[in-house]
Amino acid sequence: MKHAFSRSILFSSLLALGIAMSLPASGQSSGSTAGQGSSGQGASAGQGSSASGQGSNAPTRGAPTTAGQTTATGQTSATSSQSGTSSMAHSGTAMANATTVASSDKKFVEKAFHGGLAEVKLGQLAASKAQTPEVKQFAQRMVDDHGKANQQLEKLAGDKGIDATRELDKSAQHEYNKLDKLSGAQFDREYMSHMVSDHQKDIKEFQKAAKSAKDPDVKSFAESTLPTLNDHLAAAKSAQAAAKNGAKTGARTTSKQAG
Repeated sequence: MKHAFSRSILFSSLLALGIAMSLPASGQSSGSTAGQGSSGQGASAGQGSSASGQGSNAPTRGAPTTAGQTTATGQTSATSSQSGTSSMAHSGTAMANATTVASSDKKFVEKAFHGGLAEVKLGQLAASKAQTPEVKQFAQRMVDDHGKANQQLEKLAGDKGIDATRELDKSAQHEYNKLDKLSGAQFDREYMSHMVSDHQKDIKEFQKAAKSAKDPDVKSFAESTLPTLNDHLAAAKSAQAAAKNGAKTGARTTSKQAG
């Protein structure tokens, strides 16, 4: 009986000891699980919060881009508007100038431009058809010099609101058609005869404009071009003489061959 009671007490003590030893482990497990759960929830919450923050920031990052695009569009519109305004202003200035340019100055610019255009066209024809070297050289000079002068005249006409059509007038077209039917020495003589008389007329017109043109730009153009025209006349007379001598030489050669 005594031994049985002792065993009972010992068994109870061991049981109590076992329970006591198992309690901390259970608490740790519970605490760990709870901590992990809390940590997991915290992480999830943090991730959710971060995702939410990113979602919140996404429109904010998009906003400057939209604003930038709006600004760029606004700048394009402004630039286009400025360009249109500038074009309208230039057109308005040209129209205003057209009304202020004297009719005599306007007529001079138009005539000088068409005359220069004819010089270039006839020069191109002569450069390909002439047989006398001096005539060919003179023709090429007409193409080069009057081509440059026409560029200046075209700009001057545009600034003054004067219409400078790039077509030969009836008189120049008639001369072109007549020369185009000729060849050899006859072409050279006729072309150079026309160039001498044409430059004599041009010089008189330019001298008049240089003296009495009312528009300062028109006056300046006439004055600056006159020396070149005088050189052209001298060269034309020289080439004309060469063309005549060439024709005489050709005629003597033909006569000797026939004899």
